[in-house]
Parts: sequence; C-alpha cells; structure tokens
Amino acid sequence: MSEAGETTKARRSDRDDIVVCDACPVLCRIRAEKTGACGRYGNIDNTLVRMDPFVLARQAAERAEELVPFLANPAGGAEWDGSLVQGGEAFVTGIGAGTTYPDYKPAPFIVSAEIDGIDMVTVVTEGIFSYCGVKVKIDTDRHLGPEQAAVRCEGEQVGHVTTAEYGSQMLALGGVRHLTGGSKKEGNVTCQTLLSLCNKEAVELEIDGGARLTVQAGKAPVINGVEEERMRVGCGSATIGIFAQQWLGHADEVIVVDDHITGVLTEHQAGKFLDMPASGVRVRGRRSTPGRYFQVAEPGVGWGGTDIDDPLTIIDKIDPKTAWPGLRLLMVSTTGEHAAWFELDDELKPVEAEMPAPIRLVVERIGENCEPALCSVLFMAGAGGSLRAGATENPVRLTRSVKESLTRVTAGGAPAYVWPGGGITIMVDALAMPDNAFGYVPTPAIVGPIEFTMPYETYAELGGHLDFVQPLESVLQESGTGERIQMTELKAENPWPLQPNRAKAGGKG
Repeated sequence: MSEAGETTKARRSDRDDIVVCDACPVLCRIRAEKTGACGRYGNIDNTLVRMDPFVLARQAAERAEELVPFLANPAGGAEWDGSLVQGGEAFVTGIGAGTTYPDYKPAPFIVSAEIDGIDMVTVVTEGIFSYCGVKVKIDTDRHLGPEQAAVRCEGEQVGHVTTAEYGSQMLALGGVRHLTGGSKKEGNVTCQTLLSLCNKEAVELEIDGGARLTVQAGKAPVINGVEEERMRVGCGSATIGIFAQQWLGHADEVIVVDDHITGVLTEHQAGKFLDMPASGVRVRGRRSTPGRYFQVAEPGVGWGGTDIDDPLTIIDKIDPKTAWPGLRLLMVSTTGEHAAWFELDDELKPVEAEMPAPIRLVVERIGENCEPALCSVLFMAGAGGSLRAGATENPVRLTRSVKESLTRVTAGGAPAYVWPGGGITIMVDALAMPDNAFGYVPTPAIVGPIEFTMPYETYAELGGHLDFVQPLESVLQESGTGERIQMTELKAENPWPLQPNRAKAGGKG
C-alpha cells in the first residue's frame, strides 16, 4: 500500500468529505479538492494525495535534457517505455516521495536493485528538518557587514555574517533558533528564505551596518544595487607574486590594494628576487612581512574591498632619499576593476598619467584571471531523530553504517557531505540537486529529500525493514504515484548513487 493510501486509511475524519493529513504534526483537516497548509498534500476523491511530482533520476546522457514528463501507465503499459527504468538505470529520489513523520513506520519507499551483480537497497524519504540552514558563499571582496552582524529578510533576522574565506564572504542562515526560537513571523520568514534559496530562487537580504544584497544560487550577487562581476585573483600579496615578472621593466613600483593584505612590489620577496631597487613609497597600515601590509584602510565596497575611492590616501609618505622624479607607480585592486597610473613630478608628488599599453595588458590579465562572481547555496541539516527509524528499527546502526562508508547518503540524488563526529549532519550543494527539490511544513520546518543507499546485506545487518523492500517496478505501480512520476537526468558531475562501493559491498560478483 502506498504511503498516501496508508495515511488516508489511518486518518479518516468524522466528515466524509475531509481527510486528515498526518505527514507532519500540524494534522491538517483537508476538505475535498483542497490542499493542506504546506500545499504538498491534497484531498483528491477523498484520498490523501501527494500533489508534487515524484522524481526519478537517470544517469546523464551525452545531451542533457530538462525535467521531462514521464508518462507512466503501468496498468495499460502503452505509454510507458519500461527501458527507461529497468535495472539500475533509474534512481528513486526523495523528491515527492512523501514523509512518515514521526517515523513510527517504514520510509515511504525502500527500493531494491541489482547493480553489477550486487543487490542494493535505497531507503527513500523526505525529511522534515527543524535543525537546518544554509551556508551562502558570496564571491566578492567587498565588505558586506561585520562578522556576527544580523542578516535580515523582510526586517526579520534570518541569520548572521560569518567568517570570510579566500575571495568570498560567507553567510550562515536559518537554524533552529530562527525557525522556532523567535517570533512566529521570524520563523515563517526564515523558513521562506531557506526554501527559496534551496530551490535556487533569488532572495533579497539586508545586513545590519552593511550592505543590501540579492543572492541566488549560481548567479552573481547584487550588492547595493550593483551586480558583482568577479572575485579577486588573490590577496594583494598573491597578486604581486603572480604578476611581478610581467611588471618588471614597465613599472618602478606596484601597490596592490586589498582589505586583507596589501602588496608592495619592491619590498615584496618577488621584487627582491627580481633585483628591483626600493622606490621609497611607503603605505599606511601594519606591516606583516616585507611588502605585505594589514589594515591599510577600513573595509568597504571601494578599491580591493576597502572604503577608499582615492588610492593615494593609503600612501603614508614618499622618501626623498630613495624616490626620484619620473618614478612610475601603478596602483591596482585585486580584481583589476580599479587601476591608476602615476608618475612622480619634480617635487615627488604622484601625478596621474595615461597608462602605458604593457601595464594595461597586465591589469586586464588580472581581470582575466578572476573567476566569475557567483553565489553558492549549501543546504545543511541534521538527519537524526525519528527519520532514521524509517530505515531501521535500531537507528544508531544506520548512523554507524554511514560513518563507516557502508551507506551512501544523497539528497535528490546529489552527493551529500557527511560531517565527522556524532549524528548524520549533511551538507549538499543546492545546484547539484534537481529543481524544486524542497518544500516546507508550517511548524515551520524545511522538507528535503534524503536517500540512504547500501548493499542489501548491509541493510539486513543494521536491522532494516526487510518486509518493505520492493523492486522499482513495484514502486511504479504504487497507487497514487504512477500519474505524477517525472524523470530527470542526474547532473553529469554527480556520481551515480547506486554504484556499489566495491571495497565495502558484499553480495554477488
């Protein structure tokens, strides 16, 4: 019996035209031809039905296709080309599979397949995650806000700024405190923010004491209304090291402005290696090692992620004992978006001049070596609690199996990184997943697909629900699923989830 049919039978209302959905603790009473609060389940002909497509994935072909309707008609068979899903050619994802929360009964689908002579089992469900969030990586050296600053959506705090990484700013959004620990509005806004980001939609955010931005997985960030184009090639010191040889003979000094480490060519080890004479140009800030300076300016959205618009403001002094009239000075940012060429006059004052062609070529090369600025959204959740009971009667064995790499964890067929330490804490790239893979329940919590794949003998050893294992053909014939099945191609860069781990897998072959 399908999960939908089982739910309907167990939760019949005292009114003939109402069914009670027990997919989450809200227990919506759904009238005929209506849906519950989350929109995921509806009352169709007095039967509780999962409304969204049930997604199967196949290995990517040479020519990738978008999500295509899968005309499944197991009863008649005329419209269904069974070759699409024979053997291990199709993977049952948790998208649209339904849930059994709390998991007092087996997962909606426990699917068997034989792959390369090895019997494999995939436990398929949609997890209801209160302990979840997203990590957003924003490729930019521009200052978005101080660490720990509140990140807001529609005025509600939905997360905070966390530690910056090389060439990128990082946001930590969601989490149980914002979903359930604050006001009802805070929880609902947080839930919607996570849902939109995980489903690859654009979200507008505002950071206390910082920037307004629009983020979307796989798209360039928009910061204070300006679309970012590139992430930096490296810090100021790294940029000096990369391009020093190309500046030799064309400039007497190069200063690469950077919020973190500003580089000065003639002081830098790269300049020393090239036997470049000292220029006498000194910059502000705290000297770290020769040619590397911290804190030359405050963070901002100007040159190199600082708050400056005029690069000459970071020059502390020009030593008349060392500098000379006509000295050629290039000042450039770590992305090449800002650059200016100066020559010292008779009073050793920098005068802006036309940039020589060889110097402009290297500035353009800095830009060429900058990768496109993008936003990355990684969904992170704890797959604990009763979710594991849908896979086994002894949940800790599933956890141990995952940690021992006997069981592979995927989300919508996409590979999930499992954090070390206790529990099953996963992280998955939203872009690696099929579109519209996530939903929600109004508790509020995020609903996301999760699959556990392992050899059959491993599933038996961890106390799996063996009586509920069924081949794919049976899944396709389940009541209420055939009409809504869709087939998608797994992204070519994703490993095939059903491929056995030969070092661990037993069985045939």
